[in-house]
Amino acid sequence: MAIQKTQRGSLTVFSLVMITIGSVDSIRNLPTTALFGSSLIFFFLLAAIFFLIPCGLVSAELAAGYPEQGGVYVWVKKAFGQPWGFLAIWFQWIENVFWYPTILSFTAATIGYVIAPQLAQNKIFLISVILIAFWGATLINLRGMKSSARFSNFCAVAGLLVPMTVIIALGISWVATGHHLQVNLSPHSLIPNFHESTMWVSLTGIILSFCGIEIATVHAQDVKDPQRGFPKALMFSTFFILITLILGALAIAVVIPAGKISLVSGIMQAFSIFFAAYHLEWLLPIMALSLVIGSMGGVSNWIIAPTKGLLVAAKDGNLPEHFAAENRHGAPQRLLIYQAIIVTLLTSVFLLMPSVNGSYWLLTALAAQLYMLMYLLMFAAGIWLRFKDPEHARPFKVAGGKLGMCIIGGMGMLGSLITVIVGFIPPSNIKVGGTAHYETLLIFGLAIMTLPPILMYMRQKHCGELALPST
Repeated sequence: MAIQKTQRGSLTVFSLVMITIGSVDSIRNLPTTALFGSSLIFFFLLAAIFFLIPCGLVSAELAAGYPEQGGVYVWVKKAFGQPWGFLAIWFQWIENVFWYPTILSFTAATIGYVIAPQLAQNKIFLISVILIAFWGATLINLRGMKSSARFSNFCAVAGLLVPMTVIIALGISWVATGHHLQVNLSPHSLIPNFHESTMWVSLTGIILSFCGIEIATVHAQDVKDPQRGFPKALMFSTFFILITLILGALAIAVVIPAGKISLVSGIMQAFSIFFAAYHLEWLLPIMALSLVIGSMGGVSNWIIAPTKGLLVAAKDGNLPEHFAAENRHGAPQRLLIYQAIIVTLLTSVFLLMPSVNGSYWLLTALAAQLYMLMYLLMFAAGIWLRFKDPEHARPFKVAGGKLGMCIIGGMGMLGSLITVIVGFIPPSNIKVGGTAHYETLLIFGLAIMTLPPILMYMRQKHCGELALPST
């Protein structure tokens, strides 16, 4: 489908769908969820009911009713006041800072796997590729939204839809042709053992793989007719994401034993097995290139979207005026540069953990915790605005009136809260350096990353620059 220019901005519904799918439906998440075998189907469906669907519905209503630039910052601000809005966009932004090294470690491992498989576990190689790729994506986004949108659309098709379709097709073929399966797909095996803590830990990876369905809403001023465009794009994206993530994760699980799945190179492991079985080894470098393109597109989407929301908050006075600067392309140049510097520092976590998988999981858990705090605020805002501002025009509304919004938003809050709790349980099948080491790093990271907006609010309150939160 061709991308058409709009009168209002540079993004069409197709572009919104590509940005949303490219941001959420990441093939790099598949090894994390494949670790848990056939029971992943149960957890995917559970996460869809208590997180993905509520998130899609609530964010679609908020985006249609309040389509101003800024996304979650605007919604929470209107519900609870400016300081809470800033806290929400801060959580969304800082979560991504921790997420970037994980997706780019997948990129690095993919490149390394083609050159020499052992490079996928080489920390120095991973760190080097992460930094080169992230700074390169930052430079692309410094050229503005139009440049970023073109790059993201290309990456979503060539780097996500193509490899996702291929691995799902290979997995279906593997099962249909009677090959040996590494997981039991009988109906009985689909129900997990709820007494095993590891099963609940899997919810962290699965929920995080669903995060970001609301991400395109920060582009409100770049879209023609956002009241119609956002709900349509979000609903289509929700269905597509759920189906592809389940089938893609199962495709990996059926060919690689759970204990041998690498979180950073599991996709390449699976492709290697599939291609060897079907005598298609020549396709491996092509798939690697496609995966690199896809992950770079995901990074590009996330680099610009939360930063634009943070820019709106900065212009509202939540950050010093220094951070509100834009370049001639309309890009938040200083925020983008500072973001790249922080990511450079955070990438050193790969040197602090005993294994690459351990580093990957710690960053994943920390990102999930921070993001869930944002979602708790978003769901609460959706519910409260129904009561606070009931007459406000909402071209798209969650069905069932106030009660319906309370049920859907409450389900989303419950899913988010459970994810926060189980995030403190270290996975038994990944080397994280012991429970105490893992939980100390996680708690320390959460405390440090939550502190800046609180200190900023206290400073501005002391100076009389911000009003108290709304009640």
